Formats: sequence, C-alpha cells, structure tokens
Amino acid sequence: MKKLIATAIGLATILTAQPTVMAANAGQGSAFDFEFTSIDGTPMPLAAWQGKVLLVVNTASFCGFTKQYAELQKLWADDEPKGLVVIGVPSNDFGGQEPKAEGDIKSFCEGAFGVTFPLTSKQVVSGAAAHPFYKWAAAAAGPDGVPAWNFHKYLIGRDGRMIASFSTRTAPEAGDIKAAIEQALAEPVPVSGGKS
Repeated sequence: MKKLIATAIGLATILTAQPTVMAANAGQGSAFDFEFTSIDGTPMPLAAWQGKVLLVVNTASFCGFTKQYAELQKLWADDEPKGLVVIGVPSNDFGGQEPKAEGDIKSFCEGAFGVTFPLTSKQVVSGAAAHPFYKWAAAAAGPDGVPAWNFHKYLIGRDGRMIASFSTRTAPEAGDIKAAIEQALAEPVPVSGGKS
C-alpha cells in the first residue's frame, strides 16, 4: 500500500510538472567537477568527457517510463559521433522501481534495450542524501528542475554548465530535447576543456 501511495504521489507530481525548464547558468560551477562510480565499479569522473555535451538521466528498470531507455540508446547511437554522451544513473528513489543490484541492472539494460551508453552505479538523486552531482544540478536548474520521478533529464553543455532540465514525461526524442541537444552540439569545444 505504501508503494502504491508513493507511486500515485510521484505520478501526480510528474503530470503537473513543467516538461522543460531552462536552467540558470551563472556561477554554478561545472558538471565536470563531479565523479560517479560506473555500474562495473570503476571510477567514472565526468571530467573524462570535458568538451562533450552530456545528457544525464536518472533511470529505473521497473518504471512505466523504462521504455525511454530505447530512445536514449538511439540518441547515443545517432549523436555520440557528434559529441553527445548519454549517462544513465540508476536510482531506487521513486516508487522503489530499481531494487536490484548493479549487475542485474546492467544485464537488463543491455538485454532488453541494447544499452551501450555509460551507466553509473545505483545512486540517490533527490533529497539531502543525493549524489553531489544531483545537488549541484538541483541548485543549477532551480526548484522546477529537481527530479520528481524516474527518467528526469539534465542537459549539460560542452563547458560543463547546466543548459536545461527536462521532466520525466518529456521523451528523449521529443522535439524540444533534440533541438536543445543540436544547439549544444553546435557550440565550439571550449579551449579550457570546460573546467571552471
């Protein structure tokens, strides 16, 4: 019953959220300052992708939006040669919809959706215990840009700054996301590599 109530509250929040929030960009630091651990247990510093455009998405394997993995994989396949890096961040924060261990998550993503883009280890993405990247992203995107459910998306520019935040219900191949990605990819690679 508790899971059902949590799911209902989460879905109500999604359906009333703005589909796209343009983020404030002043003095917020850089996404490249943060590090995750990969789903395989190795260090995964975002600085490894300095000068790239990042689409960072909190994911879950047992969510009604899990089919978005297929669209994320298509974005990765189409735009990785242009400089896009899609990063999946498995999280059990919303509705308990990512309960399994990293090995099971990786096998599911690769088997069910052919995922080849980078995945992090399971992370907390909301609240006081959120991963430092997600605390930074919440501050950079503002209150309307905080994940309220699985498959919330952050678009990070080549300079490591927050460009935009997209709600769960905005599909990865929606026109506004694709246009924002194309615009970000058109920006020149910063000479400094994006470090602030």
